[in-house]
Amino acid sequence: MEFGFTTAAYVVAAVLFILSLGGLSGQESAKRAVWYGIVGMGLAVFATLIGPGAGLWWLSIILIAAGGMIGYQLASKVEMTQMPELVAGMHALVGLAAVFVGFNAHFELGNVMSMSPDGTLPLSKELAAGLDGFAALLAKKEGVEINILRVEASLGIWIGAVTFTGSVIAYGKLSGKVTSAATKLPGGHMLNAAAAGISLLSLIWYLNSGGFLPLLVLTIAALFIGYHLIMGIGGADMPVVVSMLNSYSGWAAAAIGFSLGNDLLIVVGALVGSSGAILSYIMCKAMNRSFVSVILGGFGGATGGPAMEVEGEQIAIDADGVATALEEADSVIIIPGYGMAVAQAQQNVAELTRRLRAKGKEVRFAIHPVAGRLPGHMNVLLAEAKVPYDIVMEMDEINDDFPETDVAIVIGSNDIVNPAAQEDPNSPIAGMPVLECWKAKQVFVSKRGQGTGYSGIENPLFFKENTRMFYGDAKASLDQLLTMIQ
Repeated sequence: MEFGFTTAAYVVAAVLFILSLGGLSGQESAKRAVWYGIVGMGLAVFATLIGPGAGLWWLSIILIAAGGMIGYQLASKVEMTQMPELVAGMHALVGLAAVFVGFNAHFELGNVMSMSPDGTLPLSKELAAGLDGFAALLAKKEGVEINILRVEASLGIWIGAVTFTGSVIAYGKLSGKVTSAATKLPGGHMLNAAAAGISLLSLIWYLNSGGFLPLLVLTIAALFIGYHLIMGIGGADMPVVVSMLNSYSGWAAAAIGFSLGNDLLIVVGALVGSSGAILSYIMCKAMNRSFVSVILGGFGGATGGPAMEVEGEQIAIDADGVATALEEADSVIIIPGYGMAVAQAQQNVAELTRRLRAKGKEVRFAIHPVAGRLPGHMNVLLAEAKVPYDIVMEMDEINDDFPETDVAIVIGSNDIVNPAAQEDPNSPIAGMPVLECWKAKQVFVSKRGQGTGYSGIENPLFFKENTRMFYGDAKASLDQLLTMIQ
């Protein structure tokens, strides 16, 4: 009876998770999709707690409550600008959980095997009858199944360890605690290849011996790979990195599911892993890069030659000049970037949009697939500020409209509006599709100063004749501009 309910609940939860992922593909359905996910997870946890082999369910409730309180406290204090590093932190926890579960599977297997007179499985019916939960599952396994379990546990530990240290470094880069520049140890990719080789040898060693030491060596090698892999990726690639780590965390969860014999974990992990991989592919395609090139190379690394010299100077403009140009313009395209998120200027941008549209001007937003530090980062911020969905356009929908646009306003963006991607074959972002805002009649760039930004790549857009730099904090600059546009 209990088993039937648990299975049925898992099926319903899996359907809800699928609906949740499907709903997240659209802005208008995203809120409902989140609730699908919440209900599905609640149902899955409840079914697991009352299902067979639940064991100390009361301890699980205490731990869930404690974790929930900590999560609530953290989430309530996180600004929208900190969401990317929060997501990276969550990925790190999933990876760490996979490592712990893998080690637990190893120790449980050892404990159960020690109960057998000859150190093999399955146990006699009398011994197996006294076991519960995961131990009872292990007690029924035979020789080949034991090696399969060891492979599952090893994969879970390896993927989890890579995800853990990779996510920790990603968190550091996104929060500014670790340099955003691509950094590799002497030996570069050969070190990663050597660590991968050690991991494979450790797996073979573990299958033959069943000991703890090879599992420990495998874990250390995987921890190094996660650290060195993400350290070698530059700041401009961080949206892809976050998406990739999301995929890793999903596969780690699936590996946990195999180790624990939990079908729902396998399904959910596969959903997260595959969706993260697909998103990473879409983003790489949007950057005209191969996934392997991004992960093994990363922007901000060495290029084929010296970068093109940027000629001219950055010409500043004040709020009065920008207001005058906007009053005279008929069409305006706004390009938001991470600088808008840092300044928390999305509400000001939304208010500027409302006032310009009230004057009969056409105002639209251009969103690059890798704008911000997280896939969909800009869409979330604009939705929070209640910017109408129908004027928020993707790059492919709006790029051809810039030549007929009177004013383009860039707010805190650098690489996604950088003409060097098309003009300089030696640029770290050469070949990356960008928003061609320089083709507009006038371009205003809201920027704190004359620096190269998070990825450290110079932008010739700032030096073009039709570009004017609107220096200052984006929120403060827009506050000043709003006083002049009523």
